[in-house]
Amino acid sequence: MIKKDFPKIHYYDQDFVDIYNRSWAWIQDYWFKGDPELNIKNSFFNYKEYETINLFESAVSTFFLVYYNNKYAVAPMLDNFYALQEENGAIRLNYDLKEGKPVFTENNPEGVSPPLLAWVEYNLYHKVGQKRRIKEVMPYLELYYSWLDETFKNPETGLYHVPLEATMMDNAPREEMYYPVDFNSQQALNCLYMSALGDILNDKELSFKYKKQYFSLKTRINSLMWNQDDSIYYDLDKEQNQIKVKTAAAFWPLLAEIPNEARAEDLIELLKDPDHFGTDNPFPSLAANEPAFNKKGDGFNGSVYPFLTFMIIKGLEKYARYDFARECAIRHLYYVLDTFHPDGNKKGTLWEAYAPLNEGPAVWEDESRENRQLYLSYTALSTITLMIENVVGLYISLPRKTVDWIVPTLELMGIEDLSLKRNMITILSNKSGRGWEIRLESEKLYYFTIDILGKKKKTLPIPSGKCSMLIDKL
Repeated sequence: MIKKDFPKIHYYDQDFVDIYNRSWAWIQDYWFKGDPELNIKNSFFNYKEYETINLFESAVSTFFLVYYNNKYAVAPMLDNFYALQEENGAIRLNYDLKEGKPVFTENNPEGVSPPLLAWVEYNLYHKVGQKRRIKEVMPYLELYYSWLDETFKNPETGLYHVPLEATMMDNAPREEMYYPVDFNSQQALNCLYMSALGDILNDKELSFKYKKQYFSLKTRINSLMWNQDDSIYYDLDKEQNQIKVKTAAAFWPLLAEIPNEARAEDLIELLKDPDHFGTDNPFPSLAANEPAFNKKGDGFNGSVYPFLTFMIIKGLEKYARYDFARECAIRHLYYVLDTFHPDGNKKGTLWEAYAPLNEGPAVWEDESRENRQLYLSYTALSTITLMIENVVGLYISLPRKTVDWIVPTLELMGIEDLSLKRNMITILSNKSGRGWEIRLESEKLYYFTIDILGKKKKTLPIPSGKCSMLIDKL
């Protein structure tokens, strides 16, 4: 029987462990029962103050909820949105919790959201391992893709036009934007993972169809949005002129594998440069040398949003920059920790957005807009997912029965009771008199790859029971 508990992490800095454990404790207060009468039949994760459920926030929250060993039913939470899909394929950004009806705004009249569902389902498949589910959700995903194509794609340019609100960067200085670099890259990402899901189903036709769409969009983004002089991707205006404002939206192409190695290298240099995105707390939503950059954050005028930091770090992984990704995750978490362990008698908390250059939460210039506390759909991406995948460095795939451990250096760290389908595994490293030792415990056989960057890489079948390995002997 699988233990209904979250995996325990070990790390030499106990503060990191504390914030991870506390995040899980807070999450249980944000899990709500569905109401079949509203069409929202299944339980869901949501911000307490909300009277709506939000597709984007539900999608990104799956990246940490999948790690709580079967307590939170993530797949049914996504099924709430598929059940609300309209005949034309539309799935809207927000639905009210009173009647299950879509909520539209003046600034987003179609209620469109970043199209991340195929990426989310692919991740879910590797963490939960249900091939049957992909077959079941594919018709919804295909219909959703068609709606996005027919509603937002300009047939002449081959690019997608959506309003700023649809990018989730509501007050970013992107006024003249008509073709957003992030939404177009997200749709390319959508195609990339639709193709990958087709491969999992052994459906060559489906895989080829979306691969073709992916390359078509990738070519347009590279030819129209890349600026060679500034080494960055820009939004375009209605006439397809580049709008030269450097925002974090420019890094979605990394996640969608759009730049070649040389361009990726140039983009990564901007992520390291303190005058651009390499601020003390990585990465601000607006480059530090932009005129509109605000040291207090002021929303998307410089705040560090965990969902953007998460996206950029996952993009760095696509180009095998694991070392830099880990360094940025750790730096970012120290800033998150500052408000978790505040000075004096203040109560520790987590925030929706953080200041880019100093400790503490971001502050909006518009006093009617507050920084939301315990905004876990964003911040738990840092305190849970980045903690497991980038600080401890573990990547699991249930269908492949594999665990990859990617670390720059060996430290006292590891994980206990990580669910690998009906198999609970433990991986811990510590230093004994004989050198660095990795202790492993498992209920069933799986394949373990240890990758100490630039030093050693080895894949071994790990039998059931307990065993240990000495790194020096590999």
